[in-house]
Amino acid sequence: MLQALEGSQAVAQAVALCRPQVIAAYPITPQTHIVENISKLVADGKLPCEFISVESEFSAASVVLGAAVAGSRSYTATASQGLLLMTEVLFNIAGMRVPIVMTCANRAVSSPLSIWNDQQDSMSVRDAGWIQLYCADNQEAVDTTIQAYRIAERTELPVMVCMDGFNLTHTLEGIDIPTQKQVDKYLPPYQFSRTLDPRNPLTLGTCVSPDFYTEARHSQHQALLKSQAEIIAADQEWQAISGRKAGGLLTVEGPEQARVAILAIGSVIGTLQTALETIPPPQPVKLIKLRAFRPFPIDALKEACQNLDDVIVLERAISPGIGGIVGIEVLAALSELPNPPRVHNFAAGLGGRDIRLEILPRLLSVLSDPGDRRFRIIDVDLEKLPVEDR
Repeated sequence: MLQALEGSQAVAQAVALCRPQVIAAYPITPQTHIVENISKLVADGKLPCEFISVESEFSAASVVLGAAVAGSRSYTATASQGLLLMTEVLFNIAGMRVPIVMTCANRAVSSPLSIWNDQQDSMSVRDAGWIQLYCADNQEAVDTTIQAYRIAERTELPVMVCMDGFNLTHTLEGIDIPTQKQVDKYLPPYQFSRTLDPRNPLTLGTCVSPDFYTEARHSQHQALLKSQAEIIAADQEWQAISGRKAGGLLTVEGPEQARVAILAIGSVIGTLQTALETIPPPQPVKLIKLRAFRPFPIDALKEACQNLDDVIVLERAISPGIGGIVGIEVLAALSELPNPPRVHNFAAGLGGRDIRLEILPRLLSVLSDPGDRRFRIIDVDLEKLPVEDR
């Protein structure tokens, strides 16, 4: 049965269904409603677990790391500067191959200060070694949260579930919350192969010499590449139980004969879907929803784009000094094709600026525009810039 729920409330219920034993978090907009809802479930006796209020996001990450290696299923959530404060521990969690699930309520990073949505926060820690899965709507956020525990515990890799702040976290949608029986059938009790136990002493995260560090990083890299199969399997097995798929590594919609595709990530997918339905494009257009950013699905992307002439990448992030983040990786992946499509890279919606339906014809107009295909911020207002920056 569908329930009208705020995204944060729905995610809190999904986390509770996964039976976590330790939750640690520090509130930061727009993540706060998630942990508020979880803490209420704990206080009301509906979620029997340890909920630990800490003094910072660094502490939150440290607590769930310790809890997970001691044998407890763990969870945390954060956003923006909070995620960056966790950075050292994020690398430690991934490097030690500890299965933890975290929600990132995507928000712009200072300065200038912005509490609104873009994806520069999670993109900035893309090299920490976490699996990163991005959600297009709140139903996907619920299903992905449940799948994340399955993926993390089977691969012994941490999973970051990324959902756009405010656009999803604070938006009401009709959500199908699965039953506890469904989740229990899908998600077995937590077991960690290297649980710390004083009766069987071992060390995690030890110092290594140059003789072994390269091998450790290589192993972590290979594990992330191999996790693609588990991401696909987890989605298929959840569909068998719930009747829903969250999208695997990526999904492709649109006419088979289309020679143009728009690739996007996160909640802007819904905007583009509506635009394609209400603003007839001058030519057939496919829509590629990139769900897995780490591991980056090179082979799946090449298969999706092998018969295209143009791929327009729309993202809500920027790497100053080079431009696009997703776009650069798409360009690199598709360069391996015999006849690679042209890649046009745009950023929009930075700092929470609205992305309107009218963006669709603006994106498609670039196909006949001789301007720079590598990167442009599509919604920059030149009148607001100093003359020398226009």
